[in-house]
Amino acid sequence: MKLTSHKVIRGTILCESGLHIGGSQEQMEIGGVDLPIIKHPISGAPYIPGSSLKGKMRSQLEKIHGKVSPNKNGDLTDPCRCGKEDCLICRVFGAHMNPNHKLGSTRIMVRDAKLSKETKDEYDKIVKEKGTSYLEKKTENIINRMTGTAEHPRSQERVPEGAKFDLEITIQLFDIDKEKEAKIIDLVKQGLKLVQDSYLGGFGSRGSGQVSFNDLKIDGTPTTL
Repeated sequence: MKLTSHKVIRGTILCESGLHIGGSQEQMEIGGVDLPIIKHPISGAPYIPGSSLKGKMRSQLEKIHGKVSPNKNGDLTDPCRCGKEDCLICRVFGAHMNPNHKLGSTRIMVRDAKLSKETKDEYDKIVKEKGTSYLEKKTENIINRMTGTAEHPRSQERVPEGAKFDLEITIQLFDIDKEKEAKIIDLVKQGLKLVQDSYLGGFGSRGSGQVSFNDLKIDGTPTTL
């Protein structure tokens, strides 16, 4: 099997609502949030891990193509592991825990998405000049059905609506993909469309994580989902 070419998809991820992709909280702070988001360890700026976007793309594609595999308990929760020649999901994303497939390396590489220059300039201005956080803190409660009162409040960080991140996805193509190149690219684009129609990160059923993919180009040529 021989690597023959790369296709690079670039564009912008726009937060249509607040975005929460969870990070770790190494220490508790007075007045801090219960559920922080993932941030760069040095700059403190938020970013979207490539693994989060790639995993969501795969998950949504497997649902729509009926490719969710049963785990050892029989539950339909594991990624597809069939490794079949005609399974584009295994070809593009890899056959999950299947060392015997003959599809070769994973085709898709999703880079960590950093803040766009426009958003980063706004982020730096707010943090440095105003002394406040660019991120929003959203508080949620559980409603007691008997009394109608709010209980157990907890706060979460979110990247605010309107923030933009730089998207970059590389698709590597091999000689065995010659008849399937167009279908591979279309599958990746479909995955992005399905994320756009769903949500990214956590708390999507409660309004977080609505995103759109804009100004998309494949090797510099404009494209649409």
